Amino acid sequence: MNMDEILIIEDNPHDEMMILDALSEKNIHNKIRVLHDGAEALNYFFSPDGCLRKPDVDYPRFVLLDLKLPKVGGLEVLKRMKSDERARRIPVVIFTSSNEEKDRSECYLLGANSYIVKPLDADCFSRFVADISSYWFMMNRTSYQDT
Repeated sequence: MNMDEILIIEDNPHDEMMILDALSEKNIHNKIRVLHDGAEALNYFFSPDGCLRKPDVDYPRFVLLDLKLPKVGGLEVLKRMKSDERARRIPVVIFTSSNEEKDRSECYLLGANSYIVKPLDADCFSRFVADISSYWFMMNRTSYQDT
């Protein structure tokens, strides 16, 4: 199993660029896949050709999920992932501009592994992305990860 994938679900091109730049600056050269809306994310997991339908599935190490997505919102993506027996094991980090208590509560009730509000400051944004990726790659161990 190839565990070196970060799945980023982000519709804002500026935020996507900042995330990818932050990962590059920290020499994180793992395979990164970016999806731009909730429908694309659901298709990635659940379509007939989706990763969960393949026998030798390569789950991403973690998903970085924005909430405010076009077509299908991030909350619905999270709900579908965490209600599926296979997908629920994949860690989902909510990375969003929303600091609404309602969003935070709903995400945790649906099974989000972490909820992080995107900082407005570019340097802080970059540090947050670096810290998120360091934790999920270096410290955390998933239930489907080889040692």
